Amino acid sequence: MPCTVIVGAFWGDEGKGKISSYLALKDNLDFCVRTGSVNAAHTVWFEGKKFALHMVPAAFLNPKTRLLIAAGANIHVPQFFKEVELTQVDKTRMGIDQGASIIEEKHSEQDKASAINKGIGTTGWGVGPAIEERVRRTAKLAKDIPELKPYLTDGVQEVNDGLDEGKSVLLEGTQGFMLSLFLSGGYPYVTGRDTGASAIASEAGVGPTRVDDVLIVYKSFITRVGGGPLPGEITREEALKRGWFEVAAGTGRERRSAPFDFELAWKNAKVNGATQAAMTKLDVIYPSCRGARKYDDLPKEAKDFIREVEAKTGVPVVLIGTGPEALDIIDRRE
Repeated sequence: MPCTVIVGAFWGDEGKGKISSYLALKDNLDFCVRTGSVNAAHTVWFEGKKFALHMVPAAFLNPKTRLLIAAGANIHVPQFFKEVELTQVDKTRMGIDQGASIIEEKHSEQDKASAINKGIGTTGWGVGPAIEERVRRTAKLAKDIPELKPYLTDGVQEVNDGLDEGKSVLLEGTQGFMLSLFLSGGYPYVTGRDTGASAIASEAGVGPTRVDDVLIVYKSFITRVGGGPLPGEITREEALKRGWFEVAAGTGRERRSAPFDFELAWKNAKVNGATQAAMTKLDVIYPSCRGARKYDDLPKEAKDFIREVEAKTGVPVVLIGTGPEALDIIDRRE
């Protein structure tokens, strides 16, 4: 590594949680920092059990990994404790930066009642109103919530001290780059923050010169939830026929589908400064790939697809997902 940023290439749902959990196990990560907020769920499958995580980093599978929620993140306190119980992470492993802001119940009520929600289709968690309050500098912070006290830390200091000591750090971005408030070109059908690699590092308090790799995560087809354009979108019926129909793990919302977009993949790799790429759900497009752990075991058409992605984006595809389990990965980094 030692410092890698995970960024989603499209509108989310790319499989960032799977990649983060794999790297935690494979590379024996020292730190994993989750950025963003509760509106994005990262799905982790391990030994047949599914975890849909809105707060706890996907790297929780490795009992040695220190888990942090970034200073720039927004905390939904009830959901945080629900996931702590689900994942059984100990207080000594889990930390929340004292400067992270809090999503209150009033924010959720405002979100669900807003015209923005009705027009754009937000998750209703209250993230947008909570961010508004933070910008006005009237938000509650993690340090203001008594029940969070056992988890409070200076996450920025921890991570930077870790990097000084040569420890491995994964910055787990949430949502997809095409939902960036500033850079996606999809405004107003976007989220309330920047979701690019630079912003992920910024939320975690890691300077750009400390990042060694930007790992952009693609999925073999594209999905998005909520309103807004989706180039090449196919019908629900066609998505069902192709096996591309999905439901969001965290909210239960149906995902819209489209074929892989090579031009968009190239552009977003460039803007994010991607040095590596992961491709998930290759087995959905090429079912004979399912469960493969070696590149040589892939059929020719799957290899041709990977080569085309590499040729058109200029980024090596180093991790290939071939099934739902965290370890269903072809690792080409060596």
